[in-house]
Amino acid sequence: MFRSLTLPGALEIYQICLFPLDIMSSGDDQQSQALAKPTFSEVQASALVESVFGLKVFKIQPLPSYDDQNFHVCISRTKDTTDGPTEYVLKISNTKSSKTPDLIEVQSHIIMFLRAAGFPTASVCRTKGDNITSLMSVDSGSEIKNYLVRLLTYLPGRPIAEIPISPQLLYEIGRLAAKLDKTLEKFHHPKLSSLHRENFIWNLKNVPLLEKYLYALGQNRNREIVKQIIQLFKDEVMSKLSHFRECINHGDLNDHNILIESSKSAFGDAVYQVSGILDFDDMSYGYYVFELAITIMYMMIESKNPIQVGGHVLAGFESIIPLTTVERSALFLLVCSRFCQSLVMAAYSCQLHPENEEYLMITAKTGWKHLQQMFDMGQKTVEEIWFETAKSYKSGIPCD
Repeated sequence: MFRSLTLPGALEIYQICLFPLDIMSSGDDQQSQALAKPTFSEVQASALVESVFGLKVFKIQPLPSYDDQNFHVCISRTKDTTDGPTEYVLKISNTKSSKTPDLIEVQSHIIMFLRAAGFPTASVCRTKGDNITSLMSVDSGSEIKNYLVRLLTYLPGRPIAEIPISPQLLYEIGRLAAKLDKTLEKFHHPKLSSLHRENFIWNLKNVPLLEKYLYALGQNRNREIVKQIIQLFKDEVMSKLSHFRECINHGDLNDHNILIESSKSAFGDAVYQVSGILDFDDMSYGYYVFELAITIMYMMIESKNPIQVGGHVLAGFESIIPLTTVERSALFLLVCSRFCQSLVMAAYSCQLHPENEEYLMITAKTGWKHLQQMFDMGQKTVEEIWFETAKSYKSGIPCD
């Protein structure tokens, strides 16, 4: 079933013959994008782990994902794995991402670099051929598709989305985002240029690219708000980009990609601390203020007081990296723009993957309401709330 080919100085390639893995691709662009997502069964994924990584699978189950395929893998102890972890995440990249092995290699090395620097990231497991990725060449009977495969250790904890988030935890998340970007200033890799992803739809500088996906929203007020924000982005943000400070962004510090664990305080209250940072697939070169805006937007999603969130995250971020005046002036529009990216692409992706609607529409459940509220209140009012809240931390009396 599996046949390994190792190329000098390149990825190891495993050839697989599976019938059927998925349906035939048509020439239609939307359908071909839908078919880019892997469709491995649990049996196939289990065989892959054993063949590529040499681990005996005890239990395997799918994890929710956007356009890749992830599995939670539990392995059986053997005499060779008595000291290692028993839980892993198998990541199978979609066919489009699998065409950029240099990018995935850099992302994997960043995960290892951050772990060595003390961040709670996963460990990247090596294959039997001592590589950190393998390329699966799959013959489905009608065509051959390639999928990059990685295995990471499974991180403990609950997503932040599952708990009532306090101002203090928001502050700590802001600090985490800034510390992560600050630490990556020291990261070096010969293929680092692969993080310059010019037309990557999730990079905030590419907000104007959303225009070709607006049809997925239909004709309604939401679409009109998005169109106005895109135009404001073109008019007021694009000219400021050259004044922002550049860095490597995680790019997706959302409420499901940050894990937390709780302990009891001296007063018996639950005290939360970050136990895991997940999903580095959206990493790219961006700007410090991008990371902050993205983090604020996602921390707003589950909040009962979403407009208050930004000030607490901003205070934490600025305790590590104070924003410049021009960066602060763009923050409101950048948060609105990230809402637009998430909401528009969720609607579009639902057309491609209706079977994955529950996961894809997580942000949309409250996101449209929050975006409308921000837009209706206006930049000046929202900024006053954020900046006054952030200022209160410097006086030692943070606002609730």
